[in-house]
Amino acid sequence: MQAPPLAPPGGAITDVAGIEVGHFTDDRRPTGCTAVLARQGAVAGVDVRGAAPGTRETDLLAPTNLVERVHAVMLSGGSAWGLDAASGAMRWLEAQGIGLEVGPARVPLVPAAVLFDLYLGDTRVRPDADAGHAACAAASAQPPAEGCVGAGAGAVVGKIFGLDRAMKGGIGTASVRAGGFTVGAIVACNALGDVIDPDTGRVLAGARTEDGRALLDTRRALLAGQPPRRVAAAANTTIGVIATDAVLTKAQANRLATVGHDGLARSINPGHTMLDGDTLFALGTGASGRPAEMMLLSVLAAEAVARATVRAVRAATTLSVGGLHLPALRDLP
Repeated sequence: MQAPPLAPPGGAITDVAGIEVGHFTDDRRPTGCTAVLARQGAVAGVDVRGAAPGTRETDLLAPTNLVERVHAVMLSGGSAWGLDAASGAMRWLEAQGIGLEVGPARVPLVPAAVLFDLYLGDTRVRPDADAGHAACAAASAQPPAEGCVGAGAGAVVGKIFGLDRAMKGGIGTASVRAGGFTVGAIVACNALGDVIDPDTGRVLAGARTEDGRALLDTRRALLAGQPPRRVAAAANTTIGVIATDAVLTKAQANRLATVGHDGLARSINPGHTMLDGDTLFALGTGASGRPAEMMLLSVLAAEAVARATVRAVRAATTLSVGGLHLPALRDLP
């Protein structure tokens, strides 16, 4: 008996009830940030697998710590400077009356993660608090734009043999449904390695051959003994958010973030390197009213992350800046 065919990739993280997404894209250079909002609060978890992360407010998501729910997650370019975008999200949420009641105040809780996009253009231009505020103001439950927008504006993939042989990355989103649950993901892919189609094993985007006309296949090149080129430390990173309408505990949310990395492992090679800060958050809105079935949700989370990663490069567009030419998947012969 043959397995049923997979549904065509599609959907968005905003298919999960209670989730909204907004982008801010800076027109001065390729950079930006992406806000994932849960106005009613969402039980949250996180898993950091890359060895060079840039994060904010991740400790509060540990299952043994006090806070149960967050109100947004900020994904940003700009390296460590981009963490300031979360402050703007807090300001916007506070103005909406959203936050954790703490005595006389409401404190919006906004964990964040950043990727490195400072190779492209003026490094003094990076997402700040105003950028984060603008991303929140633009948020809606409509499917968000994909490609070279928001946190994916300055994303580049396949830098392991040099930036001049890399390709344009971006941000992508997807959702899957099964068993009465919806799981969605949004992923900003700025990986050191190649992006792979997990269904076929084919390299979609990444390091190119020396003449720049074809894909190299980083895994095969490394196994054949071709040495990688030294790149700046922490100059990469894939970051994202998984969301579901299931009712989650904090422990289950953290577990969902963990298994979501299986989707990155299927779609990026090599991934989770010493020069990537790969980080995934997980949010449970509980909108379905149904308790989690973790085996099923784990499969859905990994699938949504893998599909969103692939869509990040499929939606990317070619970029030429400062003498650097970064072709997109759609433009490579």
